Amino acid sequence: MRPLGFTEFANLQWRGAVPTRSLRPVAEESAIALTYNGSTYAVMMATPADLGDFAVGFSVTEGIIDGIDEIETIDIIETGLGIEVQMWLVETRAERLVARRRATVGPVGCGLCGIESLEQTQRAPRPVRSGAKFGARELLDAMCALGPQQQLNRRTRSVHAAAFWRPTSSIGPVREDVGRHNALDKLAGAILAGNVSACDGAVLLTSRVSVEMVQKTAMMGVPLLMAMSAPTSLAIRTADAAGITLIAVARHDGYEVFTQPHRITFPVGAAHCALQDDCGLPVA
Repeated sequence: MRPLGFTEFANLQWRGAVPTRSLRPVAEESAIALTYNGSTYAVMMATPADLGDFAVGFSVTEGIIDGIDEIETIDIIETGLGIEVQMWLVETRAERLVARRRATVGPVGCGLCGIESLEQTQRAPRPVRSGAKFGARELLDAMCALGPQQQLNRRTRSVHAAAFWRPTSSIGPVREDVGRHNALDKLAGAILAGNVSACDGAVLLTSRVSVEMVQKTAMMGVPLLMAMSAPTSLAIRTADAAGITLIAVARHDGYEVFTQPHRITFPVGAAHCALQDDCGLPVA
């Protein structure tokens, strides 16, 4: 396993002048099988780094476990076909998983592949109750500071990042992956492993926001989700139902707040804008 998550490949580079030989760091992508008590539950295409965090985070955000103490052991086994992450759960949790039986096979960490009915796509999100407040400028500064923290993306320019930020501390942890869902799962695992309180912090994403990203954030208990790209309609509705403040389309000069704006404190002069007066946005 390559701990840095990339391999250098030789190529022929042409930028409008003379073609030259070059080396390009390329993000690794491997088949990762997640198994519980000897049975495969999911096979995801992911970057083979921080797989312990991935295993824990996926287990929590998918509702397989409630806490890290329900996993007895994690073993990471490399094979000729990919990597198997073997988890053994406590007996009571393993029995519940068998009863729930589900198989998920998805490209690049597809968050809804393999579900058994349309009803499962509409599952009610876990409510997030938090009185945390976030400064509008501080949030933007945190998002702008994420780029230098993306070590793998600085080399490969091809992976997503998910980061955790609290107003009282710097950005971290940060996790990267070719799949945006995987990056968020790795972040969830890192937060649990580090025994970090999530109820007063924000998740920062370099990707778009679809419904499963909001659902995973709700399972983590994080009250604010901020992303560089735009959200989907279902992501907005789900975030509002969960009580999550959803911010997207973050650029160097600002961003757009789609739900639960009461958690944002704007600079003096913006205190009586429509969002502050309404403390909520109509959701179509």
